Amino acid sequence: MSETLPALVRPITQEDADSYRDCLDRVARERLYIAFTEAPSAAEARFYVKAMLQRNLPFVVSVDAENRVVGWCNIHVAPDNPLRPGFQHVGTLGMGLDEPYRGKGLGTRMMQACFDWAGRIGLERIDLQVYASNTGAIALYRKFGFVTEGTRIRARKLDNHYDDIVLMARLRPPQG
Repeated sequence: MSETLPALVRPITQEDADSYRDCLDRVARERLYIAFTEAPSAAEARFYVKAMLQRNLPFVVSVDAENRVVGWCNIHVAPDNPLRPGFQHVGTLGMGLDEPYRGKGLGTRMMQACFDWAGRIGLERIDLQVYASNTGAIALYRKFGFVTEGTRIRARKLDNHYDDIVLMARLRPPQG
């Protein structure tokens, strides 16, 4: 694996789905940063990428020199539901980076690309959940204007270790 910083942060394509799934799996198997402990199946990952693309939702990847996904950032919006109106201005952030690429500015670049996209499609509130032990991610989120809205104490117990889940959100003033 190249130790050089990947120069490219770009929107995901359907062709990236398997590589995205592989990256998701590598991060998940660390058992530290995301709720998954392994990635969903390749078919499920392909379906998710396709659905995000069809809905024009923010989804960017960082790729290395071999065009292999080494990180992702996306903002999911729940599908429109006539029984639960009023939530189409809200998105949920998800992201991850392969270990060798952390702390090099890629998270910042991916988040900025996602937030630019989110602004273009009118999202006003972005929320997320992060493990309290993930202090690097929390610092990055604060840099982008996220504030803590609450903490779920001992919300995760994995490998006989508890972690709190910090609930954070970033608000953009309504347009118009």
